Amino acid sequence: MSKTSDLQLAVSAGSLDHYLNTVFQLPVLSAEQERCLAVKWRQKRDLEAARQLVLSQLRFVVYIAKGYTGYGLSLADLIQEGNIGLMKAVKRFDPNQGVRLISFAVHWIRAEIHEFILRNWRIVKVATTKAQRKLFFNLRRSKKRLGWFSRDEVEHVARDLGVTPATVREMEMRLNSHDVSFDAPVAEEDDDRGQRPLPATYLSDRRADPAEVIEANDWTTHTHARLNGALAALDDRSQEIITKRWLQDEKATLHELADEYGVSAERIRQIEASALKKMKTALTYEAG
Repeated sequence: MSKTSDLQLAVSAGSLDHYLNTVFQLPVLSAEQERCLAVKWRQKRDLEAARQLVLSQLRFVVYIAKGYTGYGLSLADLIQEGNIGLMKAVKRFDPNQGVRLISFAVHWIRAEIHEFILRNWRIVKVATTKAQRKLFFNLRRSKKRLGWFSRDEVEHVARDLGVTPATVREMEMRLNSHDVSFDAPVAEEDDDRGQRPLPATYLSDRRADPAEVIEANDWTTHTHARLNGALAALDDRSQEIITKRWLQDEKATLHELADEYGVSAERIRQIEASALKKMKTALTYEAG
């Protein structure tokens, strides 16, 4: 394996040509060779066998990654993410299922590339739900011309992809929008184009002002002290109920507290309401 001694799965832009040349010189494994290596990895956790399986499929990652170059991201980055998906697939590959590794790995390779594109294609995410992700990678292929979809085209795409027409319209607007720089150049005052100054030219950031930081910390400390004082003035049961209902990460339900204290859920609600009223009165009185 002397040809691969300097091969890195992390591809940098400067060495991309060398990486591609090396990858396409690697031999492709036969089905039997692939099965034997997969058995070694699955049964004995043989890292050398896993390495050979990964190396034998790197050329296919390149083929898949090239299909996503239209999103404005570098091929080197796409290949690197695809390689991560390939390694995940090798880790989970079962040779007893009767399929070749690449047939199994293609899902993992595409999934990692898709996730990378969605994280980096725009500053503001364009696809968050399952339906939006599906649209993101299919909408371009559905377009047969430049410009916006007609109503019939929207309905046709919606039927094909199993989403609503409104979802198609929303994604089309997102794909045709552009990120705006916060600190883009501003026109001079005598410029007759009437361009308005952008926020970066006149908004100040006071988060690093020592006086602002000290004031905020003092206010937070004072507020916590007042809340603790109001809570301490309650009886033990009311304190516990308020703490479990409002001050814990995993908040208890009325029914859970009812079972714990042996009363009805309505009684817990009454105790809670009374305790909150007392705390509000105490805090209002102190503030006055």
